[in-house]
Amino acid sequence: MRDQEVAVWWGTRTECLSALARRAREGRLTLPDKHAAHDVLRTLAETWTEILPGDAGRNTAERLLAVHSIRTADAFQLAAALLWCQGEAADRGFVTFDLRLRDTGYREGFLILPDTH
Repeated sequence: MRDQEVAVWWGTRTECLSALARRAREGRLTLPDKHAAHDVLRTLAETWTEILPGDAGRNTAERLLAVHSIRTADAFQLAAALLWCQGEAADRGFVTFDLRLRDTGYREGFLILPDTH
């Protein structure tokens, strides 16, 4: 499957940079690998669509927090995906490796990627 379009939550780039910095501090990512990952992230960010903050996203995230056991940032990620697809999640891919977010995205109707089975 090849995505035609990638949409991300407004905070995605910052979350990715945070993860890279944390792994580098922990010694699990070398400096050259960190720089290479930054380059990949920069390239991806030039092509993706960012779902910006707003009342609709906040309201959707708050609904998600009321019915699912997820963290706030995860609720915003999923809310952005729901806004992007206008609530029609069936057959829409949602990419995450976080187990709790995978489960929640599935319950909201998304096709969860990558398929780990």
